[in-house]
Amino acid sequence: MTGFLLVLAVSVITCAGQLCQKQAAQVSGKGLARVLRWLALAVLLLGIAMLLWLRVLQLLPLSLAYPMLSLNFVLVTLCARGFFHEHVDGRHWFGVALIMSGIALMSVSL
Repeated sequence: MTGFLLVLAVSVITCAGQLCQKQAAQVSGKGLARVLRWLALAVLLLGIAMLLWLRVLQLLPLSLAYPMLSLNFVLVTLCARGFFHEHVDGRHWFGVALIMSGIALMSVSL
C-alpha cells in the first residue's frame, strides 16, 4: 500500500513541477528573476519526485510502478484545464479515460 501511495505522491509532485515549468514559460519576457524562480521551484519539485520514485522502485516491481506514472497524463490534463484554462477536446478526454481504465485494470488482483 505504501508503494501505491508513493506513486500517487510522485505523480502529484511531478505534475506540480511541470506546472511550474509552464508558468516559467508564460512569464518569460516579464523578467529573468521571475522565470528563474519558477524554474528553480520546478527543479526542486522534480528532484523530490525523483527521490520518491527511487523509493517506489524499492517497494514495487518496475512493471507495475512505471505504468502507474500514467496518472501524470490525467493530472496534467486536469491542471492544464483548471489553472491555465487550456481547451481539452473529447478525443483527449477519451484518452484520459482509457489511461484510467488501464490503471484500474492493473490494480485488480487475479
